[in-house]
Amino acid sequence: MAIPHIEKEVERRRTFAIISHPDAGKTTLTEKLLLYGGAIHLAGAVKAKKNQKNTTSDWMELEKQRGISISTSVLQFDYHGNQINLLDTPGHKDFSEDTYRTLTAADAAVMLIDAAKGVEPQTRKLFEVCRMRGLPIFTFINKLDRPSREPLDLIDELEKVLGIRSCPMAWPIGTGDRFRGVYDRISNEVLFFESEDRANQSGRLEPKKIDANDPDFWKMLGGPRGDLDEAKELYETFRSENELLEFAGDQFDHAAVLAGQLTPVFFGSAMNNFGVERFLQRFIELAPSPVGRVGVYDQRDAEPVKKVVVPTSDQFSGFFFKIQANMDPAHRDRVAFMRVCSGHFERNMEVTHSRLGKKVKLSKPLNFFAQERVIVEDAWPGDIVGMLDTTGELRIGDTVCTTAGGASVFEYQGVPRFSPEHFAQMLIKDPMKRKQLQKGLEQLAEEGVVQIYRQRGMGDKDPVLGAVGALQFEVLQHRLLGEYGVDTKIEKMGFVHARWVVGSDLRPEEFDRREDTRCLEDRDGQPVILFKSDWSLRWAVDNHKTLEFRTTAPEIRGTGKKK
Repeated sequence: MAIPHIEKEVERRRTFAIISHPDAGKTTLTEKLLLYGGAIHLAGAVKAKKNQKNTTSDWMELEKQRGISISTSVLQFDYHGNQINLLDTPGHKDFSEDTYRTLTAADAAVMLIDAAKGVEPQTRKLFEVCRMRGLPIFTFINKLDRPSREPLDLIDELEKVLGIRSCPMAWPIGTGDRFRGVYDRISNEVLFFESEDRANQSGRLEPKKIDANDPDFWKMLGGPRGDLDEAKELYETFRSENELLEFAGDQFDHAAVLAGQLTPVFFGSAMNNFGVERFLQRFIELAPSPVGRVGVYDQRDAEPVKKVVVPTSDQFSGFFFKIQANMDPAHRDRVAFMRVCSGHFERNMEVTHSRLGKKVKLSKPLNFFAQERVIVEDAWPGDIVGMLDTTGELRIGDTVCTTAGGASVFEYQGVPRFSPEHFAQMLIKDPMKRKQLQKGLEQLAEEGVVQIYRQRGMGDKDPVLGAVGALQFEVLQHRLLGEYGVDTKIEKMGFVHARWVVGSDLRPEEFDRREDTRCLEDRDGQPVILFKSDWSLRWAVDNHKTLEFRTTAPEIRGTGKKK
């Protein structure tokens, strides 16, 4: 039976993540997008000062103290009839694994670049993840009102460093203290830059606009003093750069954008609220609505079959990409964030949990605006729904789906766990709180704050903790103390690599005998070997040709299997 209005609901949704290097202005851009969606009425400053309002997306206590984003925030708002699902991800490299997981739930990515710094290391890493997933990427070059690199150099760097072609949808007129505005190449309008004081008074200022073909346009570029020599210089530079773009630049190709081969480029100043609304309008026009995803169907006595599950399917399905414990410290809750992939979600609906092979009732769905929450009655493909997980059975990567009318159970391809680069053991200061420590470690590991490896045959005793970034250990300690009342000390270990091992010829004792390697087990009992140096890893690869050393955890599939 067809679901009424599903095509319309799918078409009006946009689900995307914002990626950037730290301090490029990502959380500020998020706040300004929320302003235009009417979701907030006052943008919070991102600077970590006690007398400033905290940003909406940074809700965790440690985020407020440090002035950085640690955990992905889910922010949903309506803009001119379009349902926007915005995933504000951490920019700091130590929390990049949370960003990797979040990108599995997004249909597009907005890449934010500091105009003074260009493409930075963390931007490159996150861009490669987007490219692996084939996500369309939209570029916003920020902070044009500050001293900046030449716009043509920034465009050239996108191709040389990231290997992606670009098509500027707008073009800046001047930079730094000579920044006058941007030219919209689609509408032939010039949007003049407002001063910082005026821009911060209101989130909804309509920029002054003028046709770029107006013969007196150039006279308006002289700044507050009306300097005609400066105006003429800015105009000549703008005209020559724009002509170069017309003749030598890449032409806009929507199909190439959707395939992740061409990035539309926009310019502005998020802090001054300039260029943000025009970017949002163009983004909604060009970004994809929710697309189909590959589902894996287990077959008896045969290889699994892969099929694309389209969003407009009658069969409801979704997968969990994020777990967050203790969002409400008063209730010690556990929330699993689900991306709706197909069909119509309704509160209290019964679904099949594909990994466990059992029926579950989705009775406590929540809609989130950072930490604020409301009960959800229904949702459509592209939406993000938080489920209160009172049983603790849900895991990152789990799939749920309906089976009405004989529909088959399937699983979406999993959310990867990446190889840590930092390792430690945790010492508890009060031995009487060992149970609280164990509970806290288990719950926070399920969130992905750290990974836990256990020594073979020793159960939960003295686990080894792994983290992609060293700052994750600080977050772990802070949350164990604040949320579980456990004061701990981190004792770092000398290992630098972890590899999951696949192969029947593995002899763990051979690695345990060496001083520079150790064989442990992950949460699913899969063997993981830790290495103290690049040399020891190369030695293992060269001397164990029958074994495969993987940087991501092997996926366990199959109904009813523990994952």
